[in-house]
Amino acid sequence: MKSTAKKLLTTIGILVTLLISLAGCSSDSTSMEEKNYTIPAQKIDTLTIDVKDKKINILQSKDEQIHIVYYESEKNFYKIDLSDDKELSMVSDSNKEWNDYIGGKGSQVTRTIQVSIPDATLKNLTLKTSNESIVLPTIVFLGTVEVNINNGNIQLDKLNVGTAITLETKNGNISGSISGSYDDFAILSKVKKGDSNLPANKENGSKKLSAYTNNGDITLQFSE
Repeated sequence: MKSTAKKLLTTIGILVTLLISLAGCSSDSTSMEEKNYTIPAQKIDTLTIDVKDKKINILQSKDEQIHIVYYESEKNFYKIDLSDDKELSMVSDSNKEWNDYIGGKGSQVTRTIQVSIPDATLKNLTLKTSNESIVLPTIVFLGTVEVNINNGNIQLDKLNVGTAITLETKNGNISGSISGSYDDFAILSKVKKGDSNLPANKENGSKKLSAYTNNGDITLQFSE
């Protein structure tokens, strides 16, 4: 029995040492390089960013162009495409092997996508990420804004939309302010394991607001 237990402990020790070694290799072997993508805002109606484990910073552009700053490596990169329908999409991709998933996430800087958008030029914005939060500043969008986060918060600062807002989180809160009055919006909201200051169903309104959270709170104010 003692011999068997000793062999088992030795095996476990070897495995732990191997995992630690692989973790060190995976975090140091791949270098991230800063990349920039710039396009005139007039060429885009819809911007869609669908990523995982990335922080998305939305800023107001200082010119009439959309600027995206991000980091890539040979193992982690993005597919950026502009469709004939004027939709710009940015989707995360990778060619990782199983041992590349061992180790740390990398620095916050390399895991951040910074997007600068001119005011009142973009029709539709769709953002999707996980394990990070998203802050939407005071920018006018002519159509819709949709945000979906798994394990993260959504923070709005007088978000201004033309037609509709859809917000969804899991293990996160939805808070902040929306430009316009309460009467401007038809509202649908649903909270599981949390509290909300919005009605579950309000029918009247020229615009639509949908807010859903699982294991979080909804606290949204209207600012005219």
